[in-house]
Amino acid sequence: MTHFLIREKFLNFFKKNNHVIVPSSSLIPSDKSVLLTTAGMQQFKPYYIGELDPISDFNSKNTTSIQKCFRTSDIDEVGDESHLTFFEMLGNFSFGGYFKKEAILLAYEFLNKELNLEIDYVTIFDPSKVASDDWRKNVPEDKESFEIWRNLGFEESRIKKEGIDNFWGPTGNEGPCGPTTEIYIKNKNNQSIEIWNIVFNEYFCDKNKILTPLKTNGVDTGMGLERLLMICQNKFNIFETDLFDSLLKILPTNLDQKIKRIISDHIKASVFLIADGVLPSNKEAGYILRRILRRAIVYEYIYKFEKNILNNLIYEVIKIYKEIYSELITKEQAILEEILKEKEKFYKTLDRGLKELKKRPEINSKIAFYLYETFGLPYEIIKELGGQKALNLNYDDFKKEFENHQEISRRGQEKKFGGHGLILDTKELKASSEEEIKKVIRLHTATHLLQQALREVLGNEVRQAGSDINPERTRFDFTFNRKLTQEEIKKVENIVNQKINEDLPVNFVEMKKEDAEKIGALSFFKEKYPPIVKVYFVGSKIENAWSKEFCGGPHVLKTGEIGKFVIQKEEGIGSGIRRIRAIVLP
Repeated sequence: MTHFLIREKFLNFFKKNNHVIVPSSSLIPSDKSVLLTTAGMQQFKPYYIGELDPISDFNSKNTTSIQKCFRTSDIDEVGDESHLTFFEMLGNFSFGGYFKKEAILLAYEFLNKELNLEIDYVTIFDPSKVASDDWRKNVPEDKESFEIWRNLGFEESRIKKEGIDNFWGPTGNEGPCGPTTEIYIKNKNNQSIEIWNIVFNEYFCDKNKILTPLKTNGVDTGMGLERLLMICQNKFNIFETDLFDSLLKILPTNLDQKIKRIISDHIKASVFLIADGVLPSNKEAGYILRRILRRAIVYEYIYKFEKNILNNLIYEVIKIYKEIYSELITKEQAILEEILKEKEKFYKTLDRGLKELKKRPEINSKIAFYLYETFGLPYEIIKELGGQKALNLNYDDFKKEFENHQEISRRGQEKKFGGHGLILDTKELKASSEEEIKKVIRLHTATHLLQQALREVLGNEVRQAGSDINPERTRFDFTFNRKLTQEEIKKVENIVNQKINEDLPVNFVEMKKEDAEKIGALSFFKEKYPPIVKVYFVGSKIENAWSKEFCGGPHVLKTGEIGKFVIQKEEGIGSGIRRIRAIVLP
């Protein structure tokens, strides 16, 4: 049975049983509390909680769909027998039209009679299997589903009782949820896999995990198309089905099987994300797209694929799905252009990034984020190629580093920082991009280096008198009573570039203001500082650091990230005050 036939059988079965067929919604959900569409029920969420009327919109209380889905939680599992990022979910839904008995009977009939498949066992919800402090603990045992399965001829040993795995929802921060019954079928490896999850939406869960009964009970089911195909086509894994087989054949035959699976999944997912309007970026859904796309590109780079292999994969994905999702045809050129653009951008730093990864003796979350931010290496590649060096690296810690950076960037756009304050609340930067923010951060650290270089060349009478930084340049005002000679300007510039070439670490410590002053940390005389201050320093230890200043950040992790420093102009702006304008080049 091809995937086309399975789709047709499923939709026609439920249409015959009084369900209205509803097209798949976008991978970008209308529910702002979730990043991507992860389940078939998401487009129907308002109908479960009474915000919308299904009769008014569908002329029925029952619907069915085949929904495009994307789950980031499975990225680490991609490459095994059954996990994907992009997949399709077959589902039937009822908003007060029917409940447990009809839902279970419909699922049983479709699998048993339409597809001639034998169910191995099923599971139901039992609160005794839930931890005592869990918010689902007080939900009653699903005895009704147990009896329905018993009446269908299932022995007690084939009706297993489970805990939170058999309670689904809510999607996002709040929404409908309830106990589930899951159906398991044996695959060609004689392993039982979950094939269909039937959710009984009985409750509304609020942001505080407090449950209240829904006014109308609802049914929400989900069955992964790829897993169902694996069973129906009698394959050992989902990658042998007709949704993947032709993609794998495009990739080099000597490539590791797991890598081939990862590339196939990630390119397919990228095609669908771009078709739904997502573009590579460092934020939200765009970050997910960049992450999976660059992972595929790294493999292309390492294993030296022939020029058109990735393009051929894109064309093949569109060929497989174009009769179902017509938007792939109309967006074909845009998809190709966006992937090529991202590839060209990534290639500029990829070689340097892989060399930097290789020479690191240990890779923790801070270094992993540095490799990501500076060279664009995705977390998965850092973890995979890092091997033993990245043994203790985990995604939660990496994500915290990423979120901390985003928070710094966000705050930077709302206010000025102390010291060499980043002017990120100017008109030009109200809608600044991640690239612009990175450029400002590079210039910010360069300005610290500039002040110390000026003090070395001209003496310790030099002190900051003001600064202004935007994505194009840094402007630094300092105390000095005469014009600098060309020789002095060149000397200052050379010192800054020398420190950049030394690739010195940049760190900070928090300490009492008076202690910071005692160790010689520079401060801006116009600024009022709190009792506890941050001191950023350039060097391995603050005691012998080359530069140390009161500052709110943010900064690069190492001076080598700054690029080439160039002084464009030196001039007087008032009695005893000079100004330098400078830029950094890649």
